[in-house]
Amino acid sequence: MKTYPIGLVPGPVSVPQDIRDIYTIDFGSADLEEDFFETYEEAGNLLKEVLSTENDVVIMSGEGMLALWAALKSTLSSGSKVLAVSNGVFGSGVADMARSLGCDVREVKFDYDRVPDIDVIRSEALDFKPFMITAVHCETPSGVLNPVESIGKVAREVGALFYVDFVSSACGVEVLVDRWNIDLGLLGSQKALSLPPDLAMVTVSERAWDAIALRGYDGYDALLPWRYGPKNRELPYTHNWHAVAALVKSASKLLEEGLKNVYMRHESVSAYCIGRIMDMGLKLFPRDEAYCSPTVTAVYVPSGWSWKELDGELRERGVVFGGSYGILKDKVFRIGHMGSQADLDLVSRALDILEDILTSR
Repeated sequence: MKTYPIGLVPGPVSVPQDIRDIYTIDFGSADLEEDFFETYEEAGNLLKEVLSTENDVVIMSGEGMLALWAALKSTLSSGSKVLAVSNGVFGSGVADMARSLGCDVREVKFDYDRVPDIDVIRSEALDFKPFMITAVHCETPSGVLNPVESIGKVAREVGALFYVDFVSSACGVEVLVDRWNIDLGLLGSQKALSLPPDLAMVTVSERAWDAIALRGYDGYDALLPWRYGPKNRELPYTHNWHAVAALVKSASKLLEEGLKNVYMRHESVSAYCIGRIMDMGLKLFPRDEAYCSPTVTAVYVPSGWSWKELDGELRERGVVFGGSYGILKDKVFRIGHMGSQADLDLVSRALDILEDILTSR
């Protein structure tokens, strides 16, 4: 497999060597060793601190999509009313997932390059009276950071569970689970945590646990077994001990750096990236720079280039950015500066090469 010295895809991000080293250590069976359960508890407590929550944290073996499915299937029944806020690929994707479960879904759509209008959401919620409202904090394919806190207030106003995908924002952007009234907060390991794509995490409020218990869903992706399983030393499957130990290391590093410093690092790298992109005469995807997520910058493919051509030139020079999905495919490319990649020198070198390619043509 070909490798590239400057990787800036928006996940999976580059995994630091001290994290990789953990995967070479032989542990015992996660089902039987007390050390594992202590490590699992430590990882959950660290994530509670990072995410500003007193809610339980469920840590499962699997890629981030496992968290999205687990939270939906564990709480929703056929006919459940779901108000899905969508201004991007993943917002609409969650709506489709709920539809596949037989839910009554009302999708509140907004342009991909804008943030949702809270007044429209409130009006729809008051009319529809949903059981759950879903939202995506960072729409990675379009680089837009959404106003989750205000949507959470609407969810409480109408008594709905609030489901939030913060897979590509948390740990690079401040996320306040409790203050934002998030009942089900969804996180993957491969973004700002700088881990491989092998863990899916869900913050679960008491309101959400009540709904989960009432639903009684039983399956590999069910949340219910995790409510008391780790405390009772009973797991629904053999867990990934290496990944949980690596999560402890990653979360500890964030707290050692200081969360304010972590967020400032992401913001400063993002601002630098945006400034360089605009100086090159390129166009950001979001209409307003204020909508840009500090973890990823989305840029229109420059005039006169196809994404395939530009991507090929970049790879020849050792740089990898990300393409995009859906209606943005081949129109937008993305620079992932999250986690270990929120590094000013790394981003600067990549943009130097991009600029040289564009000016040399």
